[in-house]
Amino acid sequence: MDYFQWRPYVPVAERRRRAAKEMAKLKTKGHRVSPVVIEGRTIARTFWGKAWCDNLERYSDYSNRLPRGRSYVRNGSVVDLQVTSGEVKAHVSGSEIYKVAVKVSPVPKARWNSVCRDCAGGIDSLVELLQGRFSRGVMERICMQRTGLFPSPEEIELSCSCPDWATMCKHVAAVLYGIGARLDEEPGLLFKLRDVDEKDLIARAGTGLPLSRKGPAAERVLDSSDLSAIFGLELAKSAKRETGEPGKKARRRGANAPAEKKKEAARATAAGSASHGKSQSSRRKAAAGIKKSATKRRPRR
Repeated sequence: MDYFQWRPYVPVAERRRRAAKEMAKLKTKGHRVSPVVIEGRTIARTFWGKAWCDNLERYSDYSNRLPRGRSYVRNGSVVDLQVTSGEVKAHVSGSEIYKVAVKVSPVPKARWNSVCRDCAGGIDSLVELLQGRFSRGVMERICMQRTGLFPSPEEIELSCSCPDWATMCKHVAAVLYGIGARLDEEPGLLFKLRDVDEKDLIARAGTGLPLSRKGPAAERVLDSSDLSAIFGLELAKSAKRETGEPGKKARRRGANAPAEKKKEAARATAAGSASHGKSQSSRRKAAAGIKKSATKRRPRR
């Protein structure tokens, strides 16, 4: 087969069968297989997973390859994905089982120190950090293009064993999205991949002022619309559509509450009056019965 000729299409079911067979072989050799499993169409749901995927959308040079990658990762084609320090190795099921490697440069020490310094005092705990619960200022600093924590295209080296000549083929794109899905489960892998220690962000707490201190800690929960705005992307649904209607319904119910309470009070009063009337009638009948009985028993003179 000519190197540049398109490979024949292989149905998804057949690709999965081949992949399962190949992964079974790896397991017998002691390899711990870790597939990427996507439920539904949403690839990432947490802050770190969404931020990684949104960062990929900024790679305009690869925009034509990303949609195919999303389709591949959704249908379970990334049958194995392993994240180590500075590198991701994966197996992707296509016409064959292809090997993909993604190498990410470590964050320069000066940049990491700058991130830690700017975020000092803005992140209260490791749990808060991994859950993405921090102020907008910290969020913007971590996600900042080229000077933040997410890699730029120049900091990523891509390779795939498939015959596609493109630097980012659909198999590589699938793996990159698979990393975002994996960060949903283990957000600490991002710091491992960039070869930095996330505890450094906590160790400097109190040594500087946070970038944003608006609102109590309970309100420091990341909003997807904020994340989308940082990366210059648009959400599928607007915040107005998601939050507008329920609020209106709640206000209408609140406005009718006094009238409903008055009706309930009137019904209760009417019920009480009826009960009281029945009680008085019963007492009158009882008294009349006693009087009649006494009259019958009175002896004649």
